[in-house]
This record gives sequence, C-alpha cells and structure tokens, in this order.
Amino acid sequence: MVGVNKITLSFADRFLFNNVSFIINKQERIGLVGKNGAGKSTMLKILAGVQPADSGNISTPSDFSLGYLPQDMEFEEGRTVWEEAATVFDQLARTQAKIDDINHQLVTREDYESDSYMQLLDDLTHLNEELVHLDASNMDASIEQLLLGLGFKRNDFTRQTSEFSGGWRMRIELAKILLTNANLLLLDEPTNHLDIESIQWLEDFLKTYEGAIVLISHDRAFLDNVTNRTIEISIGKVYDYKAAYTKYMQLRQERREQEIAAFNNQQKQIKDTEDFIDRFRSKATKAVQVQSRIKQLDKIERIEIDVEDTSAMRFHFPPAPRSGKVALDVKDASKAYDSKQIFNHADISVVRGEKVAFVGKNGEGKSTMVKLIVGLENYTGSIEVGHNVSLGYYAQNQSETLDGNKTLFETIDEVATGDMRTKVRSLLGSFLFSGEDVDKKVKVLSGGERARLAFCKLLLKPINLLVLDEPTNHLDLRSKEILKDALKSYDGAMIVISHDRDFLEGLTEKVYEFKDGKVNQHIGDVYEFLRTRKVASFKEIEKGTDKPAPKAEAKPKEAQMNSQNLFELKKELKKECKSLKNSVQNAEKQIALCEGIAEKLNENLQNPSFYKDKDYDKVLKQWQDNNATLEETMGKWEVALEQLEIKTAELEKLG
Repeated sequence: MVGVNKITLSFADRFLFNNVSFIINKQERIGLVGKNGAGKSTMLKILAGVQPADSGNISTPSDFSLGYLPQDMEFEEGRTVWEEAATVFDQLARTQAKIDDINHQLVTREDYESDSYMQLLDDLTHLNEELVHLDASNMDASIEQLLLGLGFKRNDFTRQTSEFSGGWRMRIELAKILLTNANLLLLDEPTNHLDIESIQWLEDFLKTYEGAIVLISHDRAFLDNVTNRTIEISIGKVYDYKAAYTKYMQLRQERREQEIAAFNNQQKQIKDTEDFIDRFRSKATKAVQVQSRIKQLDKIERIEIDVEDTSAMRFHFPPAPRSGKVALDVKDASKAYDSKQIFNHADISVVRGEKVAFVGKNGEGKSTMVKLIVGLENYTGSIEVGHNVSLGYYAQNQSETLDGNKTLFETIDEVATGDMRTKVRSLLGSFLFSGEDVDKKVKVLSGGERARLAFCKLLLKPINLLVLDEPTNHLDLRSKEILKDALKSYDGAMIVISHDRDFLEGLTEKVYEFKDGKVNQHIGDVYEFLRTRKVASFKEIEKGTDKPAPKAEAKPKEAQMNSQNLFELKKELKKECKSLKNSVQNAEKQIALCEGIAEKLNENLQNPSFYKDKDYDKVLKQWQDNNATLEETMGKWEVALEQLEIKTAELEKLG
C-alpha cells in the first residue's frame, strides 16, 4: 500500500537514514522502535509529508489518505469539544461540493471522447469513494463513540476546548484523526495522556481498524496488544520483524548475537589481511600478493554494529524503618472543588509493607486523594498516618518543581544530611549523572533526566510509606524496568498511581478504583482488577450505559450485566479456577513427595554412625535441597489456594 523507497536523511555528520526501504501493507500494525535519537519520530514525519528527506520518496495509491498524531501540536480556540471533533467532516462538505460541480460539468459538456472528460469521470469515482470512506450517515454516532471511548463525558461535549488541559485536548486531536478513517494512521506516543480504560478502548479500536497503523510507544503492553510487526531503526538502517514487541526483543537478541559473531569474524579477517600486507609490503617477490590483498581489503563491506547503550540506573531504596502495623487509614474522606464533588465517603487502608495501586479515569480524584494524604489539600473525614511512618512523595509534576537555576549537585547536596553529603556524587552517578554532568543546570535537562534527578532526591532519607503519582512519565522502557525492580524489592508500604499496566503488573497486591465519586477496593494486581471489571468495562461506554437510567425497582447486579459479557466472564473464571485447582493438587503431590523424602533422610541424620559415612556430604546436600524445595512448594500452594478461594467466591457471586 505504502512504499518507503530508498529514503536517505542526514543531520550534521551522521546518517539518520541511509537508503532505507520498506513496505506498509493494508491493515498492518507496525511498532516503530529504536533508542532515543534513532529517528523514530522523524520517520513518522517523513511518512506524513511534514519532513522532507534528502533523497528517496514515499509512494502511495492515488486515493490514499493518512492521519498523523505528533507528540506536540498547536491547538485552535473558539470551539466546543463536539464542534472541534466535527471539523473532520468539513472535508465531507468540500467533497460533496466537488461531486456536485463535476456532475454539472458532465451534464453540460458534450466532448465525451476528450481526455479532460475522462479525467472528470476518474475524479468522480475517487470522490465518491472518499464520500463513502468518510461515512457521513454515521457522523454523530461516530463522534459520540470516540469521545466517550477516549474518556469524555456527555456534559463535556458542549464545553469549550480551552477549558481542558493539554492532555485532554490531545485526546480531541486523537479523536479527530480516528474519525477520518484514513488508510494509514501515524501515531506518536498516543497513550501519553490516556488512562487505563481509555488505553484499552483504544487498543480494541485499533485492532479492528480497517487501515494500516504505524505507531511509536513506550507502553510495552500497548505495543504487544496492538502491533503484529516491529520495525527497528538503528544506525541509519531498518530491521524488520514480523512480530510484536516482546517477541521482537527475543528475535533482536538472536540477530545481535549473529551480528557480533559476523563482526568479530570480519575483524579477524581484516587484521590477518593487514598483518600480511605489513609483513610483505617491502618484499618484491610478494608484490603481486600484497596488491591483491590491498584490493581485497578495499572491497570488504564493513559490518557496523550499533553500540548498545548498557548504561542504566543502579539504585535501591534504603531499608524502610519499622512502623506501626497500619501505615495509612483513610475513613469517610470527601473532597469537593466548589460545587464539583470529586469523591465522597472514601475508605482506604494500607498496612505496613503493603503495595497498592490507585486506578481510574483521569479526573476521578486519584491525584487529589494523594494530595490529601500528603497534606497538600483540605478535606472532610479522617486521614491518619500510622505510628513512626515516614512518608516520601513523588508528584506527577515532581520533575517540574525542581529549581532550574541550581546545578544537579546543588539540588541533591542541599537536602542531603549526615553521611549522605559525602556520597552525593556517587548517588548522582547511580542515576546516570557523572563527571561534568553534576555541574549542569537543572533547566537544561530533558524530561527523563529531570525524572531521574527527582527520584534521586527520594533516596536521601529512609521512607516506609512511598507515594508515587505517575512515576513512569518521561522514563524509557529500560528505566521503567529498573524502577519496577527497585520498587518490588522495597520493603515499605507504597501507593502508586499509574496507567502503565506492564509497570503495575505484579507490583501491587491491592487496587483502589476511583469511579463516579466512589473509591472501591479490589484484591489482586492490575490485571486481576481488569478481569473482574470486564463486564463493566469501557466496552459498555460504546453502548451508552453511562446515560442516566430511568428510576425503577433495583435489579440484581447480574441482571444489569450484558449477558454475553457475563457468560465470557464466568467462562474465564471457571477456566482460572480449574487451573488453580490443578496447581493446588500438583503442589500437594509435590509436598507429599518432599515430606516422604525428608522422613527417610531424617532417619539417616538421626543415626550417629551415619556421620562417619563417606556419603555424608552428599546426603546432607540432598536434605538441604529437599527442604528448600518443600518450602518453595508450600509457598506456591498457599498462594494458589488463596487465589482459588478468591476466584471461587467471584464465580459464586455471578451465580
């Protein structure tokens, strides 16, 4: 469908793209990946016609259309949300006007054999196809579906776009692009300003989208769920993988190992050839062979390997000081801004060492609740921080609160105390700030660098209640993984707000959902929460279930659910219960086996004469290994049994 033909583009003394070619076929979902500065966003700009290449071209069909969502854009004022979304259909009116004009010409003209008349017929065909593509008959329904899916409420439709933040206005632009039904969508970080439900809605929308998609994202789960092909940009070349992101990472490692082997072999061949030339250059009898080797050396196409950036943050949180059993207790908390009630009668409990997630759509009160907890906002109700609790807070805009006129060293040194003052440089080094970097002004740092510096400040004192509001903003995939590992090993209590499912998976054991002014508790990690919410998920938005329902006798929860969704949820829960039962039974068999082995080994170990046996060390090692296996299996059995009880209870509730 779209051909990228021998594209070359250079900046300064290096090639961003060097004779790059690939094809984008209909309905392909391509993830564009590569390290920072590789040229991902520039490639989208070239595809969109925004950035010219030095040479090469982009070939497209004659009736081709595309939609492009850049990371940054300028917004127009003076329209409501609905009116702004509907501007997409201005093209509809222009197309219809062209069709009317051509029809008039065809009726009045008589030069039926002329080239210009034939061209009018061709133009009419293309314009009618475009009219069908724009789908005017479903214009209102399409606008409503997209705006609701992206998180807007119906009472937002008549509000001026200027009333919304940049993130929400970016959603309007995304809605406009999706409304075009373009043959190719180019999306640069489309999930940056979306919450979990909107991201999932977008995933489902893109999976069934009729056109092709090329996207850039740092959300691993989004890439895995949407894409079926990955194109990596590296040192001016592209590497094409017919796989989503996680599989691509495996294939890339295999490719890199092959490249390194080929590179090493070539370097050995070059060195051997150069050694031969140096050794025999001055001997007349070897002149012919020397010249032959020189020509051979000149003809070698040198293998290049992208220098892998192995630099990474290296840090862990200090051990959490011992606190009381209850780290945080929120009871009957309510918060309103003027006449707008954010949430009402909220109850939240966090015990020592517990990790919980706050999730929900933007604007439902997650960040507001965090501000209440850390004492930045007034409220009604009760919020009590536990005995001996030391709270650390990372705000959503934490990196923006840093003093831009101070150096990195000054930023950390001014809050460091005691022995930490002697370790400021090594601490900054752990966050990839070394050498002269520590003397840079904060204002020259990128968003990712500011985020790392803000995290560095959190390590300056022991904390046993860590509160993080969108901590992965501005962090690349690698930094997210390192932060997640550090948080998993952190032994204090934690509250985290995040829309990144891959980051949250396995990190928290309890979820508080903020929805419609209420705060509801769910046991388990984010994916367990999403499964239990499946029947009431974003899909029901498309069916208009958020419209005010007529007052009537309350029906059982099960009766209000969509029957198909209910069936699917029961089916999934039954499958999970069966799997968990198998896990419990297998663990019990393994425990019985280990206990039998332990009994026999204990008989030997209780016999004093056994310690003189030459096989004593071997048997003792067997006893230790068996005990370790028994302990590990017991742990798995407990977890599986607990999960089985939870899933069985959920299934019983559904009837």
